[in-house]
Amino acid sequence: MKRLLYELSESWKIAVAQMAANKTRSMLTALGVIIGIVAVTLMGTAINGISAGFDKSMAFIGDDVLYVTTRPWTRVDDWWNYRDRPKIRTEYAEKINHTIAATPNSNLQIAVPTMSLVRSVKAGDNSVDNVFILGTTSDYALISTINCDRGRFFSSVESQGGAEVCVVGYDVADALFAGTGGLDKKILINGHPFKIIGSLAKQGSFLGLFSLDSLVIIPLPAFKKYFSAKSDADIRVKVVDKTHMADARDELTGIMRRLRGLPPEKRDNFNINEQQALKSTLDGVKTTIAIAGLFITGLSLFVGAIGIMNITFVSVKERTKEIGTRKALGARRRTILLQFLIESTALCMVGGLVGLTFAYLMCFGMAKAFPSFPISFSVGLVVAAMIVSVMTGLVSGIAPAWAASRLDPATALRYE
Repeated sequence: MKRLLYELSESWKIAVAQMAANKTRSMLTALGVIIGIVAVTLMGTAINGISAGFDKSMAFIGDDVLYVTTRPWTRVDDWWNYRDRPKIRTEYAEKINHTIAATPNSNLQIAVPTMSLVRSVKAGDNSVDNVFILGTTSDYALISTINCDRGRFFSSVESQGGAEVCVVGYDVADALFAGTGGLDKKILINGHPFKIIGSLAKQGSFLGLFSLDSLVIIPLPAFKKYFSAKSDADIRVKVVDKTHMADARDELTGIMRRLRGLPPEKRDNFNINEQQALKSTLDGVKTTIAIAGLFITGLSLFVGAIGIMNITFVSVKERTKEIGTRKALGARRRTILLQFLIESTALCMVGGLVGLTFAYLMCFGMAKAFPSFPISFSVGLVVAAMIVSVMTGLVSGIAPAWAASRLDPATALRYE
């Protein structure tokens, strides 16, 4: 064991000395590994960032809420089967709640209707475009993750009476009232005044694509009164236990079929969506990124491994006499094998460290340039990158190291 440890330490010293003596050649040889490690690190960072951003963004949807809509959230090829479906009516929510109350041990807790559209919002000389206007009831606060950091959500009395009150998102409050929240101030939505009774805490953005804070929530009767009653509606139903989501979905499907008056032979003319549908779509995006990243990474590492193998063969040729001398003095085949194997591995590890440095700097720059996109440079990625580097070094160095260890001492000493 002591001899093996001594051989390993000596091999590392020789490897470091060789790289120090041939700096330019070593760096050029390791370039393929550097590119490969940058690729695998950026791929992992992108996938981790998308996953983290999705989980954070999906909090506003809720993983214990079912959405009754006319169409599925995922992409469909037979769009014509959904084109003429009857719209979801907000009155369904009250009927669903009656059914829930009359059903012992129901998997459903409460149903809340919503209607929405996009409009401009004004206050004095300030205005905000493309604001998401949401009409709903006071029960909306029970099924969502929204939180008022100033003021309050509207009450059931205000909701049922269609009071001209509203709760505004962080971006709207900041743009119109410079971050003061604008409590008790009035805003104009399509020229109709609404009094602000609450402002929401900052929610961030959905994968950096659109803001979740450009939002105004008003009572549903007021929405129907001032805006198009033909706007699409959906019913959001909170589940008692999200571990029984499938049972809750089946129960809600049965209720909706009765409300729609569908006989057994008829297909559903509505869809029940959940967060998992979007997660499935995201998994496809992550798989595409992973396949593309693995292809680029594999190609770069293959080129890098060929370069390292080639330069290690060159090194064996250059030091043939040295190998013969060491063997003549009693060096074992294992010693020679370890020497060149560690040299190729050390070269790849240096390439891995340089690649990680470049990848970290690129991620840091991306985080500064796109602060809304989640960048996740984890310890796991660093470990994975270094393992890939070591494995590349071992695979690319085994052939020349084996050839060096099999050299005949007499032939090696006569080599010119």
